Amino acid sequence: MSPDTYRFTIAPMMDWTDRHCRVLHRQLTRRARLYTEMVTSAAILHGHRDRLLGFDAIEHPIAVQLGGSEPQDLARAAAIAADYGYDEINLNVGCPSERVQSGAFGACLMREPELVADCVAAIKAKVAVLVTVKCRIGVDEQAPEALFDFAERVVAAGADALIVHARKAWLKGLSPRQNRHVPPLDYELVRALKRHYPNLPIVLNGGLMSLAQMQAESEGVDGVMVGRAAYQEPALLLDVDPLFFGVTAPHATRRAALEAFIPYVEEKLAQGVPLSAMTRHVLGLFNGIKGARAFRRHLATEAVKEGADVNVLLRSIDYLPQSEYGGCIVAAE
Repeated sequence: MSPDTYRFTIAPMMDWTDRHCRVLHRQLTRRARLYTEMVTSAAILHGHRDRLLGFDAIEHPIAVQLGGSEPQDLARAAAIAADYGYDEINLNVGCPSERVQSGAFGACLMREPELVADCVAAIKAKVAVLVTVKCRIGVDEQAPEALFDFAERVVAAGADALIVHARKAWLKGLSPRQNRHVPPLDYELVRALKRHYPNLPIVLNGGLMSLAQMQAESEGVDGVMVGRAAYQEPALLLDVDPLFFGVTAPHATRRAALEAFIPYVEEKLAQGVPLSAMTRHVLGLFNGIKGARAFRRHLATEAVKEGADVNVLLRSIDYLPQSEYGGCIVAAE
């Protein structure tokens, strides 16, 4: 495994990091590791696999995140995903939503490290790709030591890396939305875990909003996983390859990245994908630039109309200045 494997990763986010979002992100960074939305093992075993697992070759390196708690079902689902060509199988042990809890997976599994270990071992026995776990630092009343006990079990089972959201999940009394920001962050606990496992990749997740903060907090761990900031301010991704990997960004400007996304949009339109399913991911691309508000308004109102085609996207660009803009926010709207 390269030291760069987990240096910068983009979090799995339900309803956000679909295949269209990931292709857009690839126009902004070639090196960040991408993750799918969580997909349950049951959905893969019984659902429309191409719809759930299909992705574009440009998305590599890409991981699929699985949800579930039945080891053999997860193993079968992981094998199917590996056959689709994913570079990594990631097990969700961090999502605090009630829907996930009712399915006996997600953050509630932090209380069942042996079961998670069994799931990891079963997946490892079926696939040759990386198998990782995304978890919280604990749930509810658990002491910090619980994280180390959890890690010991899943690492012994063969986990290749741990991605740790540096907040507890409070399953009693907080909504999933509140769980994203109310429980306090404890980055130092994650760094302590890395010191305990110096040879295991440990990735820090949670509350990372600016590139400067991401760089600073990556010290003492193997990388960072960024969620909402990467989605809501996608232009920051143009600076990821130069700052984190020392290589040139795939495109010099936001406009160039958007233009590179257009052939993909045209291809998917021809396959019957609605324009709005793709353009919803570009709404924040020009945040901070004069004309961005008109750009967003045009896309939001026109892309949802029946028969909307790529010309809607092209016309939206006319609301922006002719000047080219890179990843930095350079002017107020």
